[in-house]
Amino acid sequence: MKTAVIYARYSSERQTEQSIEGQLRKINEYVVANDIMVVNTYIDRAMTGTNDNRKAFQQMMKDSTKKAWDYVLVYKLDRFSRDKYETAIHRHTLKTNGVKLISVMENIPDTPEGIILESLLEGMNQYYSAELSQKVKRGLNESRLY
Repeated sequence: MKTAVIYARYSSERQTEQSIEGQLRKINEYVVANDIMVVNTYIDRAMTGTNDNRKAFQQMMKDSTKKAWDYVLVYKLDRFSRDKYETAIHRHTLKTNGVKLISVMENIPDTPEGIILESLLEGMNQYYSAELSQKVKRGLNESRLY
């Protein structure tokens, strides 16, 4: 039986535990359907995905060096990271440690086409954060003018 850890996070104080619960529910459905045993869960609350300065995330990456599990399961790749460069670095670290990152909601095949899809999703995740930041700054500037 394959083993896995779960990584879940939500981004801001305006979100609640329901975000985590929803992620865990979908991941646990995937676990049951794919006969995977979960050995640990790492959760970061109110932490941005635009950098890796997240306590549970860092602990998970450190623990991956023990090579005690096969997969890191995330709801979607944007829960792992919204920075495509950090994603590449951390994915490489996991791969070196014999661990595969799996997004349970994004069916990314182990094919050359999967490489393109994964890259596209990672780029879109970073784009979303950059665009949202730009909109928030514009809104704050407009509010200051009035």
